[in-house]
Amino acid sequence: MIRFGVIGTNWITDSFIEAAVKTGKYQLTAVYSRQLDKAQQFGAKYGIDRYFDSLDEMAASDEIDAVYIASPNSLHGPQAKQFIEQGKHVVGEKPLASNYAEVDALISAAADKGVVLFEAMKTTYTPNFLRIRESLPKLGKLRKVYFSYCQLSSRYGKYLNGENPNTFNPAFSNGSLMDIGIYPLSAAIGLFGEPNSFTAQGTLLDSGVDAHGTLVLHYNGFDAVISHSKVSDGLIPSELQGEQASMLVDGISECKSVSLHRPGEDAVDLSVVQEENVMYYEALEFARLVELQQVMHSGLDRARIVSAIITQARDIIGVRFPADEQPLV
Repeated sequence: MIRFGVIGTNWITDSFIEAAVKTGKYQLTAVYSRQLDKAQQFGAKYGIDRYFDSLDEMAASDEIDAVYIASPNSLHGPQAKQFIEQGKHVVGEKPLASNYAEVDALISAAADKGVVLFEAMKTTYTPNFLRIRESLPKLGKLRKVYFSYCQLSSRYGKYLNGENPNTFNPAFSNGSLMDIGIYPLSAAIGLFGEPNSFTAQGTLLDSGVDAHGTLVLHYNGFDAVISHSKVSDGLIPSELQGEQASMLVDGISECKSVSLHRPGEDAVDLSVVQEENVMYYEALEFARLVELQQVMHSGLDRARIVSAIITQARDIIGVRFPADEQPLV
């Protein structure tokens, strides 16, 4: 049983706790918040009695084996490093850190300490994502890939009204590519690996973060187009086109359904039934890695490549974060 604590008292933390507990491999033992009463209010529904308003104390606690980090993006890297240095396993919400340098430093630190570092990229652990991967040969020679994830932010109205919500604030390492584009990008890297090259385009808001944009990953024989937005809703499925067939994916972030389409034939549903809360699968995989003490794993390879591309893409489109000027120490 993995005794774990959580950083972040929001809906996504609730979702991870629900998923983790359902696997039967976790026990929630601690909650952190900068305000102790907020931690207590959040944790009361889970019946725990250990709360922290000091990260130093929580990281040093012998009451947790692992931590789930769901704080603002800019804090993922520093907080993960703090817990790794205390010998704790870490599940960091995506993105794992603000930039490639931080991700690389975290991977090195985890290897040195012999702990599991894991990016909570739910997409790549879902059963339907595995169906996509194993069904690629059915497409024949791959020619075109279009992955789209566009979701109008619930906080965009506040931004337009002159407020400065975290989700559109570069101080918190946010923006469309970091928050939204990372899902289809991670899916592409999980399926095809590192591209030979890529191009990037983005439209910036006055705050300095990207509102929406496009990546084009160049592979041998095909391109993968990644479309992302935080200022508009997208309704179209994602698509993989081969010379023999095409594949449609509904909701690339969770791979809700997958279908195969051959010319002149009825569509074939390739989907399998998934848990409603697909974070279940990432929680299961993290537990497996901890049980096996498998410090180096494919999820880190993917996170490293994704972070390198996002960091370079931000440089191309002109998105800068304070974290880019502050090495992780």
